[in-house]
Amino acid sequence: MYYAVILAGGSGTRLWPLSRQHYPKQALKLIGEKTMFQYAVERIAPLFPPDRIFVVTVAHHAAILQKQTPEIPTKNFILEPEGRGTASAIGLASIHLLAQDPEACMTILTADHFITETEHFCSVLTTAEKIARDGNLITLGIKSSTPSTGFGYIKQGALLGEENGFPYFAVEQFTEKPDLVTAKKMVESGNYSWNSGMFIWQASTILQEFERQMPDFYSQLMRVKAVVGSAEYKTVIEQIWPGIVKNTIDYGIMEGAKNGIVIPVEIGWTDIGSWGSLFNLLPTDSENNTFIGQHISIDTSNTLAFGGKRLVATMGVQDLVIIDTDDVVMVCSRDREQDVKALVELLKKTGRSQYI
Repeated sequence: MYYAVILAGGSGTRLWPLSRQHYPKQALKLIGEKTMFQYAVERIAPLFPPDRIFVVTVAHHAAILQKQTPEIPTKNFILEPEGRGTASAIGLASIHLLAQDPEACMTILTADHFITETEHFCSVLTTAEKIARDGNLITLGIKSSTPSTGFGYIKQGALLGEENGFPYFAVEQFTEKPDLVTAKKMVESGNYSWNSGMFIWQASTILQEFERQMPDFYSQLMRVKAVVGSAEYKTVIEQIWPGIVKNTIDYGIMEGAKNGIVIPVEIGWTDIGSWGSLFNLLPTDSENNTFIGQHISIDTSNTLAFGGKRLVATMGVQDLVIIDTDDVVMVCSRDREQDVKALVELLKKTGRSQYI
């Protein structure tokens, strides 16, 4: 059968101070009346009933997310003792799925994406499953018309075929976040798409790739797999997980995958990984401002202000991000919003973890 695995363990440091370790961005209502996690579940509902939706997260996030989506069985929340990167999260999900279904095919999704073309997105996922059943590792590429230094890029190789109107290509190369000059060349070539971080494959296929490319991790994973569903499971995983080397699925597997395939798509996709990406989705006034909460302004332009209980007042400013919470006010220029996580690192170094 076909299963959805939603990765929901991150803390969203670039959306600090609204996103915190114990109440992360996926649990927040950033757009509309639902949280990012609720949107992630809602948009795949036509394909995946709640019993075929699995969530990989950490224990202190699970209770929050379970309350937001009570329709998903509690047993479908797969808990990591601590986050060790997307490779470990996906490996853990794969052994849990195989324990109940040896033929399991899985789509890997995240809880911090916003997708407007949901019907088209579901069609892509249905198509990708058919291609994945032949032992392929599918990644969804986002067709890009403008250069961005905030995403990784996938270079398309040979056209391998077309399924349900979706052409698919061999993956020739992954490139991590390039500089602006390189990004412009990639977009102009027409052979690159943004790396969405969404994947589709059979659980057995990705395990074979872990064994081939990440043998140390595979050995650790097999020790956990041997006790899935038993009384020993919690003890074993808590012993093993801290010793796992952090790695992403892109570095660990996809860059060296033998059967990597990319399906370039246009699905109205936004990765809400920073205040700038959120700003681009929210409505603006005549001066290109977005104000959430109480505010007054004079001569203010190109500014995002996200207020809490207090009134936010601005005058004679432009190109700012202002985030007001109960205990923190954060102000930064819009051209530095990608660097907000550096403030989180500074808080750690200076012993002020209560604000993280």
